[in-house]
Amino acid sequence: MSNKRTPLHQSYRDMPGVKIVDFHGWDLPIHFSEGIIAEHQSVRNAAGLFDVSHMGEFIIEGDDAEAYVDQLVTNSISTMESGEVKYTFLCYPNGTVVDDLIVYKFSPTQFMLVVNAGNVEKDFSWVEKENPIAQSRDTLPAVKNQSDAWALLALQGPKAESVITSILPEAGDIDFFRFRDDLFLDDIPLLVSRTGYTGEDGFEVFLNADDAPEIWKRLLEAGEGEGLKPCGLGARDTLRLEAKLPLYGQEISDSITPLEANLGVFVDFEKPYFVGREALLKQKEQGIPRSLRGLEMIDAGVPRQGYAVYSGEEQVGVITSGTKSPTLKKFIALALIKRGIGLKVGNEVEIDIHGKRKKARLVKTPFYKKSGRS
Repeated sequence: MSNKRTPLHQSYRDMPGVKIVDFHGWDLPIHFSEGIIAEHQSVRNAAGLFDVSHMGEFIIEGDDAEAYVDQLVTNSISTMESGEVKYTFLCYPNGTVVDDLIVYKFSPTQFMLVVNAGNVEKDFSWVEKENPIAQSRDTLPAVKNQSDAWALLALQGPKAESVITSILPEAGDIDFFRFRDDLFLDDIPLLVSRTGYTGEDGFEVFLNADDAPEIWKRLLEAGEGEGLKPCGLGARDTLRLEAKLPLYGQEISDSITPLEANLGVFVDFEKPYFVGREALLKQKEQGIPRSLRGLEMIDAGVPRQGYAVYSGEEQVGVITSGTKSPTLKKFIALALIKRGIGLKVGNEVEIDIHGKRKKARLVKTPFYKKSGRS
């Protein structure tokens, strides 16, 4: 069975130097001609353009759409304004994570959920019928999987605003974690949000799949003089790790709760109910057993997901993500580490890398935080 391809596959398939890889059943670029480091630096210093059309989009519509979404996710939806965007989690009743997602509120009766590519089928089944709310009620709002109809481009970096406003001036008026769905470039309708996954200012542009090649081309042309580069999955991962943005299956999963991942700010216990609330509240009250910490290598070695972390002879944690930071030029990692054992920023630990213990130290996170607009 052949892999899925985004509407932009033909646009970059034959570009010189592009490397296409299998990502959760999708053929996607890991990098373009100049490589991951150059793409990473372009986003930190200028701008980068990503094809993230593999992400999933669900539309939830109905008189009780707001109440339904509010009960499904950990963050507060009832307090959202129309045109607002929120990051949140779908949780299982035991408090672990079905997926992390972005909620777009069009109105109290219409929402869009943007979910991770590898979880689209699982998430849709959960949202539509498998969650406890759906199983206990006879009527629900309509839930539609529109993932195949949409394309999604992410324009990220300090020059992202100047690039997009050169062809779409109205985008500059969009505030952080807000969106507009009434914009047009020529006659092409666009939904534009001020969001991203890189730790930089930026925009995400949703549009009809058939229109994607034209808008991809227009944005690349608009950014030529600004240092914009097309970017692949490799830079997307190094950028998000520097900014301590979680990746499903690594920092959060069906065995890790949002509280363990230090993401409790996105869990609203003031709500009387959401799926997983009871379990998460119990974990909070009884003591969260582990937390996500930042590490920086002292010895030479590449920390990878699954490597054990030791304090003395005791295994105290496990690496969730690791890489060489192109910005800091150091090897960094995130790790789930036991709480209550006295480890503080600056303390040394060891990581088992291919059977050898390599020294690392605990550091503050995020590893990288840009100045100015967040």
